[in-house]
Amino acid sequence: MQQSDIIVVGGGMVGAASALSLAQLGLKVTVLERNEPKAFSMEQPFDLRVSAISTASENLLRDLGAWQQIMDWRLCPYRRLGVWESELAYAEFDADSIRLPHLGHIVENRLIQLALWQQIKHHDNVEIVLGQEISNFNQDGEGVTLTTSSKTFSAKVILAADGANSMIRTLAGIGCTGWNYSQSAMLINVETQRPQQDITWQQFFPSGPVAMLPMPGNSASLVWYNSREKIKQLAQMNSDELTDEIHKTFPKRLGGVKVIDKAYFPLTRQHANQYQKGRVLLLGDAAHTINPLAGQGVNIGFKDVKMLSTIIASAIGEGKCWHDFSILAQYEKTRRPDNLLMMSAMDGLYATFSNNSALLKVVRNIGLFAAHRAPLVKSKVLKYACGL
Repeated sequence: MQQSDIIVVGGGMVGAASALSLAQLGLKVTVLERNEPKAFSMEQPFDLRVSAISTASENLLRDLGAWQQIMDWRLCPYRRLGVWESELAYAEFDADSIRLPHLGHIVENRLIQLALWQQIKHHDNVEIVLGQEISNFNQDGEGVTLTTSSKTFSAKVILAADGANSMIRTLAGIGCTGWNYSQSAMLINVETQRPQQDITWQQFFPSGPVAMLPMPGNSASLVWYNSREKIKQLAQMNSDELTDEIHKTFPKRLGGVKVIDKAYFPLTRQHANQYQKGRVLLLGDAAHTINPLAGQGVNIGFKDVKMLSTIIASAIGEGKCWHDFSILAQYEKTRRPDNLLMMSAMDGLYATFSNNSALLKVVRNIGLFAAHRAPLVKSKVLKYACGL
């Protein structure tokens, strides 16, 4: 039987960050992951899965020693965020207004994971175990035992960071509430004629918004939200046909583009009924999936990591039993309200801008017009989005 203090199931961005942050506290951590991320080279095309990394997430990755490696590879900082429905009600948020050098960075998910894995491999307190299929686990007052196809692992706590379809969440008997939205989202990597790397923007339509996330060089990740039927139609087009549709639908400020790659996925909202059940804790997508309108998915997952690490560090520093149920319960008590607030805000944004009412459209545009001219409101919104 392989023993450790904590078993982390899932070695993605959130799982790897949680393993590394807890190992830095002196705890022995075992990470179970099916596959190792593919190695990086500068010649590789951009991945489709990217994230808008907030200032708070950047600080966490910097503390974990992974940020410098990401910077050495590739990323794109942005200083401005543009939002509008009508051009007359354009609202722009700028890093200068909150005295920051940038609002965030667009980074490929795989590079974040890979940079964290590089740090893990140099840490004596973390072991990564690949390719083990989990069959069951049991827990009691002393600890947890997890069984795979060929090994048995024991620890004081299991962290489920194994995604929206978490097996650990299912085995623990933790239910979820949520729904599927009527829309899907298409991700499209493009080459752009115009350099516009310092801004990310989003324009709203009743059928769904379109967004541009800047990538290094004259490249961008476009996000196209629409009905599931429409997105399926777009996915079946060849690159030239899709390029024509982009030029017809996206705002003129995008300029000419060349499609490089594309993929699509349905939009879902899911929230675990509880984040803790005994010695099982849920983090990231295993606990919550959110409408990606504001790009906050992985950022709230990293907030989970930071809060759990802070709670356990405080308990260790005070000489308390860090894995006592009352200590572990503090994680859900602090994170659940904040996550629910962000999820509800995204649902409200989705509902507001997907309504085709003429009256509501006027109200929306007045709101954006006013927000652009209200420095205090803009500052508070920006700081919250940046995790500050």
